[in-house]
Amino acid sequence: MRDLNFPQGVGLNTAEDRQQLAEQLAGQVAEWLREALASKDRALLVVSGGRTPVAFFEALSKEQLPWSRVDITLADERWVNEDDPASNAALVRKHLVSNFASDANFIPLKTPEQAPESAIEALDSELRNLSWPIDVLILGMGNDGHTASLFPGTSGLANAMTTDRKCAVVTPLDAPHDRMTLAYPVLSAARHTVLHITGEDKSATMTKVLADLNAVEKMPVRGFIGSGLEIYWSL
Repeated sequence: MRDLNFPQGVGLNTAEDRQQLAEQLAGQVAEWLREALASKDRALLVVSGGRTPVAFFEALSKEQLPWSRVDITLADERWVNEDDPASNAALVRKHLVSNFASDANFIPLKTPEQAPESAIEALDSELRNLSWPIDVLILGMGNDGHTASLFPGTSGLANAMTTDRKCAVVTPLDAPHDRMTLAYPVLSAARHTVLHITGEDKSATMTKVLADLNAVEKMPVRGFIGSGLEIYWSL
C-alpha cells in the first residue's frame, strides 16, 4: 500500500498492527466529532459493518465525548433482523454504542417492512431529520471494489449513485441479502471520509482501483478516491 501512487490530497495512515490502527483512527474520529460539536448542536457519524471495524468501534466507544449529541447510522445494511448474524446494526450496538458511547443516538437502516423497497419513503424521511452533511464517514472496501452497498454490476447501482433520496435499495449479484445503502451523493458530501481497510489483499485491490479512477461503475469505491480522503491501512 505504501508504494502506491495516490492522487494528490489523499492521505495514507498506516500502523504496525490492526489494533494500533484502530486506536489511531478512533482518536482521529473523536477529534473530528469534537470539532463538529464545537460549532453545532449535533454531529453525524456514519460507519460501516463487517469484521474490520470492530476494534475501531470498541476504541471509539471509550473516547470521552458529549455522545448524547452524536447521531450514528450505517453506510449500508443487509435487509435482515438484528437477531441475524449478518446484521450490521447488531454489530454497532454491541461494539460501538456502549461504554461512553452508549448515550449516542443510533438510527438503524433496517425497518420492520418485509421488503426494503417498502421502507424507502419512511426511512428517507427519518434520515432527513439528521444533521447533514455527514461529519465523519467510515467506509470499507470489498475486493470487487464495492463500498457501502454500492456493488458493481447491479441494477440498483445507477439509482444509488444519483438519487435525491438519502438512501437506496441495492441487490448484489454475488452477495446475499438485499441491501439498504446511503446514496452516493450524501456519502460523497461528507466533511471527513475515511477508508478503513486491512490486509495485503486490500493493497492488491487498491492497485486495481487506482488503474482507472474514471471507471467508477466498475469499482464504485473509485468515487471516493480524491482529495480529502484519509486511508487507514495495516496488514
